Amino acid sequence: MSTVSTRLPEGRYGRSSDQRADHKLKIAGAVLGALLLALVGYFAYHYVVQNKISGEVITFEPGKDSVRVHLEVRKDAGVSGYCTIRSQAENGAEVGRADFRFDGDATRIDRAVTLRTTAPGTTAELLGCHAD
Repeated sequence: MSTVSTRLPEGRYGRSSDQRADHKLKIAGAVLGALLLALVGYFAYHYVVQNKISGEVITFEPGKDSVRVHLEVRKDAGVSGYCTIRSQAENGAEVGRADFRFDGDATRIDRAVTLRTTAPGTTAELLGCHAD
């Protein structure tokens, strides 16, 4: 005895609904991937190319009413700007915040600055640097 299979001829009646859904998902994935890549490229460009001044806290020494901060700043020649530093107490409360200006043609500046605090500060955090 033989069994007869009732299969439709392939390709004769168009794609199945699963194939259409897979195709739409692939298109949506490609579009979202391209948008994500563009967004990452945009932020990378602004971080690397447009960033005209940046800094880094090398060391800091906490005191009773101030924090001494060794700051290294890198900037484009002729660009002036400022870096914002803050200090927090042991309980996390902010006890000091100040902007320190950097002008001139030097592209790398090492400077020790003093941040006055309202209570003993235990940290020195660079919040960011901005060109004028």
